[in-house]
Amino acid sequence: MEKAVSAAEANRRFSLILREVREGDSYVVTSHGKPVARILPAGAHQETATGARSALISRLEKQPIVHAGKWSRDELYEDDR
Repeated sequence: MEKAVSAAEANRRFSLILREVREGDSYVVTSHGKPVARILPAGAHQETATGARSALISRLEKQPIVHAGKWSRDELYEDDR
């Protein structure tokens, strides 16, 4: 379960938050009501990245192949600004 905590509160309760994270909880740290950071168990990041990668590959595999013809190197790196 992910809990929200303000940056000030996270600073005051850091030891307690780390203890809870060690037990499996995770936190979203907010500043002025906007999320700025996550505190989660160390192994959770790898699981999240692996899940996101799998979801992306699955989505890409379902996309139709588009034959757009050949492009030159200049066309690929053209600056549209």
